[in-house]
Amino acid sequence: MNRIRNFCIIAHIDHGKSTLADRLLELTGTIDKRKMKEQVLDTMDLERERGITIKLQPARMKYTINGEQYVLNLIDTPGHVDFSYEVSRSLAAVEGALLVIDATQGIQAQTLANLYLALGQNLEIIPILNKIDLPVADVKTVSQEVIHLLGCREEDILLVSAKTGEGVDKVLEAIVNRIPNSQADWQKSLQALIFDSKFDDYKGVIAYVRLINGNIKPGDHVRFIEVGVDSEIIEVGYFSPAMVKSNGLNAGEIGYIVTGLKNLEDCHVGDTISSQTQKAKALPGYKAVKPMVFAGLFCKEGNDYKELREALAKLKLTDASLVYGPEASPALGFGFRCGFLGLLHLEIVQERIKREYGLDLIITVPSVAYRVYYAGDKSPVIIHSPQELGNLASIVNIEEPWVKVDIITPKEFLGNIMTLVAEKMGEHKNTEYLSENSALLHYQLPLSSILTDFYDKLKSASRGYASLNYEFLDYRQADVERLDILVAEEPVDALATIVYSDSAYQSAKKIVNSLKDILPRQMFEVKIQACLGYQNTGKNKGGKIIASARIPAMRKDVTAKLYGGDVTRKRKLLEKQKKGKKKMKSLGKVDIPAAAYIAVLKR
Repeated sequence: MNRIRNFCIIAHIDHGKSTLADRLLELTGTIDKRKMKEQVLDTMDLERERGITIKLQPARMKYTINGEQYVLNLIDTPGHVDFSYEVSRSLAAVEGALLVIDATQGIQAQTLANLYLALGQNLEIIPILNKIDLPVADVKTVSQEVIHLLGCREEDILLVSAKTGEGVDKVLEAIVNRIPNSQADWQKSLQALIFDSKFDDYKGVIAYVRLINGNIKPGDHVRFIEVGVDSEIIEVGYFSPAMVKSNGLNAGEIGYIVTGLKNLEDCHVGDTISSQTQKAKALPGYKAVKPMVFAGLFCKEGNDYKELREALAKLKLTDASLVYGPEASPALGFGFRCGFLGLLHLEIVQERIKREYGLDLIITVPSVAYRVYYAGDKSPVIIHSPQELGNLASIVNIEEPWVKVDIITPKEFLGNIMTLVAEKMGEHKNTEYLSENSALLHYQLPLSSILTDFYDKLKSASRGYASLNYEFLDYRQADVERLDILVAEEPVDALATIVYSDSAYQSAKKIVNSLKDILPRQMFEVKIQACLGYQNTGKNKGGKIIASARIPAMRKDVTAKLYGGDVTRKRKLLEKQKKGKKKMKSLGKVDIPAAAYIAVLKR
């Protein structure tokens, strides 16, 4: 019982977490060298293609030191800000964290964010400088940054090269000697925290659990406290890193249970599993995650709605930060309004639905959640899309979400970054200096300002050296309006967006010009218009057009077959063609390609 160590690896993106996990699994003999491959815990094709960790992944290792064998339960976590909820859930299931820092780059924004999450859970932090084998590694400077940040001693910092394996044995010793033993008690009533889950086509709902107290084995009758559902456990096991069936799990251990649940809604991340006979108290669980970005997901084929609903329900099991609810659009049919933690999260969810469930989606322009006050209503209404704005004339006030932004950058790029943030309406709070060459900028910005291209522009302004982290702050008054896009004089719901009043014209011009380049030419002329205050009811149909563009019709030379004769024959054919074009213009519809929605987003 006193020989179990539970820990996770946290770091900024691309600082070497997954590579260090590889070396730990290799050194402890958990994975045969013949089966070893790079980033072995990144099991999704998408993770390997992009070179990032998307899902947390547990693994059990056995390590012998001084003649005693220890069980080490590792959880590898993502580094990108959009997957911070995966990190927070992992931290709640362990007693310690390996804080990995790239010796060539030093402390980055997500390093700080993940560190604060770990300190909030009162975890033992083991700082590790990685990539010391590289010629550009600056161990002395980065060590001073770590000492300044953690208040630790220089000898507490471990120097490793996860690529070559140098110093990794010292990491294993530190895990055993510095990470505290869990305070679990196997004699108490069963308390198991669900920190992740997934759906298997053959086994059904599988819950990833950390046993806080008690024990569990196949055949046990348990209760899921939050949802109040009873079930019988079918199978129990641990991760090595593949799922390995076992006779049971005891207090302090991390593993999986095949729940026997038939309904996907009955397994919630953060729920507590207890025995039906000896009921225990519910554990605190997790804070409810707040989505930052909202977008509508619709099937290209209308009859795929049922499949999309099932796909989202299964995806919700593996991605607890995904939030969704039904939505209907006159143009796109039935779909779902989904909440995401960021644009990368949205992109990954879209790609997973396409690959894992074979569904082609139309995604409406992502937006943030606005708080709208209507005349006569005391409480505000939260809206997630421009279509929900309702009667524009009765709106008294609109508030938008603001975020607290931390940017870490070399000092030489401070001017470029300050100029960029000022353009995005950011408010500078203060600047901290982590070292002689590194600065930490604290800003407050509207979430909509960093929604699209802010990260790309930040990288350009700092030649790729700056890093960014943000978190929700509060709601503040915003001077915004709904901008509708009309294609062939028909409003396209999915292209509607909310823009700032003082920059509405510039935004509208960019959108119509982008659509002019992307929309395919038709046999008739197509008008593209951007309209403020559009109404589509009765006499009020229309609005104020502030930008427009035209896509000329494709033309066939109908007079090519003529070879002389009276000029009236040529005019007759041209008039006939003109009438045909006019008829097509009134009846024809323009198919909007998926690239058009992205163009509006990246205007």
